[in-house]
Amino acid sequence: MEFNSLDPIGHEEEPRRLFSNHRLRRGVYLLPSACTVANLLCGYYAILAILEGQKTDLDHASWAIGIAIVLDSLDGRIARAMGTNSEFGKQFDSLADLISFGIAPAFLAYVWGVRAMAAFNAPEDWHLTQLGWLVGFFYLGCCAWRLARFNIQGMAPGGSRFFAGMPTPAAAGAVAAIVHFFQNPISDPRLSLLWLVLLVALGLLMSSTIRHYSFKDIPWTRRQPSLAVVLLVMLMGAIVLFSQITLMLLACTYVVHGVTLYTIRSVRHRLASRHA
Repeated sequence: MEFNSLDPIGHEEEPRRLFSNHRLRRGVYLLPSACTVANLLCGYYAILAILEGQKTDLDHASWAIGIAIVLDSLDGRIARAMGTNSEFGKQFDSLADLISFGIAPAFLAYVWGVRAMAAFNAPEDWHLTQLGWLVGFFYLGCCAWRLARFNIQGMAPGGSRFFAGMPTPAAAGAVAAIVHFFQNPISDPRLSLLWLVLLVALGLLMSSTIRHYSFKDIPWTRRQPSLAVVLLVMLMGAIVLFSQITLMLLACTYVVHGVTLYTIRSVRHRLASRHA
């Protein structure tokens, strides 16, 4: 059935269609923002759980940070897939990341690795608590630096395959995975000092320009080989059944791979310069 330009029914149908499309576009923009809000909620919950200070609460906080990592990867992919990228969404996402991957991991690292140790040891070992405050702030500052630099410079030169510096979710994931793996808070001052050294290393990797793989060039929405699907299902099963060792291996492997690739490239460059 067709309507001419003077048909009153046709005039009613057009605004209704435009209104429906407007509501759909509004919903599309809300979907990635909802993931960002959920990410922020996970960071907020993690901080509340950390304040309780018990072993199970700290483990719950590590899980909340892990869920925030998944949500952070989803909001960007959804926004790019639906063409709803915006400057507001980018800034909102960075603020949520600062809570979930900056403040929450810094709190978790201090309470799990320093404060518990101070409670079990003599007062002369308490100087590590002051060092823990300083290192935690250093980690947080590097996280904020990394997020601000990414908002201005974006990915590493040469495309979207690599990040310039380790992404903040990876650093937070390393902290959360270690806490989830060992469960019991640190009570040995030597281990506490080693833990602070690791936090400093994570902060330096975030603020460095060492490239880390982004996984953004993988065509997730296209048809994949059957073997890839099987491997993905096996990985998900391993996370569910053996979460401690699986998440620990994934987090540590990602942290180390950037340094390993940087070292290999440096050695090749030096060898090439010698032979030139």
